Amino acid sequence: MYKFEKNQVLKKYLILYRPFLVFLAKFFLTYLILSLVYQGFLSRFDENSVDSITQFVAKNTKQLLTTFQVDFKIQEMPNESFVMFLYNQRAVARMIEGCNAISVIILFVSFVVAFSGKLKPTLLFVSGGSIFIYTLNVVRIALLCSALYWFPEQKDLLHDIVFPLFIYGVIFTLWVIWVNKFSLYAK
Repeated sequence: MYKFEKNQVLKKYLILYRPFLVFLAKFFLTYLILSLVYQGFLSRFDENSVDSITQFVAKNTKQLLTTFQVDFKIQEMPNESFVMFLYNQRAVARMIEGCNAISVIILFVSFVVAFSGKLKPTLLFVSGGSIFIYTLNVVRIALLCSALYWFPEQKDLLHDIVFPLFIYGVIFTLWVIWVNKFSLYAK
């Protein structure tokens, strides 16, 4: 009799918390799949080279800054896993794989999928949001390089606090917009 009651209680809680459990399952499954795909992509590059996405972000950063007549160059270092940024011939920053925003985009996509709505709006929001985050990240890196040139003594504050707050704040705002306007949970 006790085992039957225990199963009934478990079933009751599974029904009660089903939306939360489905959210967790969708989030972690999406995050796991996208992370594995990204790690598979990264495995094509050895530890002494820069992956093509990071190179592309660096080139986009250079394009943005040179648009504003800034003397900005990128320098790929032989046998290194970073790109050096030169602002007015002075090295201001090194860009590594973690700076390309792909892991942040994976987190963003996983959350949106976990709160998914209809397929078309979900795909459009994921695509548009990912492009927006990528673009914002290029702007973030350009602003960070400029700030590091003019205020090198503020490196830790700028790199570790101000600019992460900027990018994560925007992502949080996108999540709030998604949940309140487009997900199945939107009123």
